[in-house]
Amino acid sequence: MENSVQSAIFYILAAIIVCSAVLVVTLKNIFHSLLFLVLTFFSVAGIYVLLHAEFLAAVQVLIYVGAITVLLIFAIMMTAQIYSPALRQSNQQVIPGIIVVGILLVVTLTVLGNTTWRVSEKLPASQSVNLIGKSLLTTYVLPFEVVSVVLITALIGAIIIARRD
Repeated sequence: MENSVQSAIFYILAAIIVCSAVLVVTLKNIFHSLLFLVLTFFSVAGIYVLLHAEFLAAVQVLIYVGAITVLLIFAIMMTAQIYSPALRQSNQQVIPGIIVVGILLVVTLTVLGNTTWRVSEKLPASQSVNLIGKSLLTTYVLPFEVVSVVLITALIGAIIIARRD
């Protein structure tokens, strides 16, 4: 019973992800596309919860739904001519896009079909937020600090670029 409920929730979330992702790339209004992108991010977080990866779900919501979405909203708001009548809102390269997507679909399905998937009955090692935090501050402290320096440099650069305008 529980497995069928999880399967039903998975298929519902997968359908939401696919439909909202299609709407992200097909809608002409960029703000509506952004709203469907948020729905896609939330649905992916739901998939993570189904996979018992609660930390990844929380990071998905905090980083993608929170930070990236706010960044995109600000980018849309700061673009003065986003709704200008002179601005073309349609894609003129539909045929090449369909060809590229078709090729990628064939390659992906071929690779997925030819891959031997190993299934194990053994449960993976338990991961918790405490273990992840400890490994970030012991084993991976150098990459963690390098990322923080890169992010602060990007923030300072964004402030300098914004102040010039």
